[in-house]
Amino acid sequence: MDWAEITATVPTEKTDEAAAIANMTVPYGIYIEDYTNLEADAEEIAHIDLIDEELVNKDRTHSIIHMYIAESDNVLEAVSYLRERFNACGIENEIKCVTVDDTDWNENWKKYFKAFEIGKKLAICPSWETYDNTQNRTVISLDPGAAFGTGSHATTSLCLEILENNVTPEKTVLDIGTGSGILAIAADLLGAKSAIGVDIDAQSVKTAKANAEINGVSQKTEFIVGDLADKISGKYDIVCANIVADVVIRLFDNVADFMKDDGILIVSGIIDMRADEVEKSAVSHGFKIAESLTREEWHAYVLKK
Repeated sequence: MDWAEITATVPTEKTDEAAAIANMTVPYGIYIEDYTNLEADAEEIAHIDLIDEELVNKDRTHSIIHMYIAESDNVLEAVSYLRERFNACGIENEIKCVTVDDTDWNENWKKYFKAFEIGKKLAICPSWETYDNTQNRTVISLDPGAAFGTGSHATTSLCLEILENNVTPEKTVLDIGTGSGILAIAADLLGAKSAIGVDIDAQSVKTAKANAEINGVSQKTEFIVGDLADKISGKYDIVCANIVADVVIRLFDNVADFMKDDGILIVSGIIDMRADEVEKSAVSHGFKIAESLTREEWHAYVLKK
């Protein structure tokens, strides 16, 4: 089996939060280089003057999180997931992978990303392949580039299945943390009146716009770079947020302002260990849990005001 090492360099004060995201991303564990307390630790085993000079000169302001993943597990999806989750949580980051060069990103995607079905209505197909649509499914054609969201990750597929059960022609959709644009595009292809995707990452928005063009929905799909509160107005029938637990919990403070009275909020990206916390926070903010779905170690919820 071929393995890839992913490293994420983050500020030391964000190490615990970043490590939690890393643990969500890879199944084989992580280890962390953190030299913040080197002097104190060294005093327990030797005088600091006896410690190797290279070690003494290590950066004390950043830690490095090391992750390992089988290349067959889609390394690029994992890297995209990390980047988007770190950015969504406001964690400054530098991510490297020893087997994947960013300049070869698009070609590497083609090695791992193949067509597949989701739920009863949808199919995801790379833009460079053709799909034999014998089941008459709604086909989403994607070129994910460096943005998270091919539909293969459990968090995204759960959202897509919820969307296919809730989108009707009169519905408007807001997708928070849109990534590749897959949820907003899926909503439009399923017949929504319109969809807006917002993301703080400009490259993701660029990718999402290109994917909307590929799928012929650019006329009724808008993608915006920026923060939800600063860039979005109006109220929507369906609001989606496929992001990490910490951001979902913060979102509960004001997301109801963007929901119609009978609207729903779809939240996903919730790992097992944070599910109870998210549920309690949702209820404390006045939301009712209308539906709860689980796949692997991930949870998604349909919430109502």
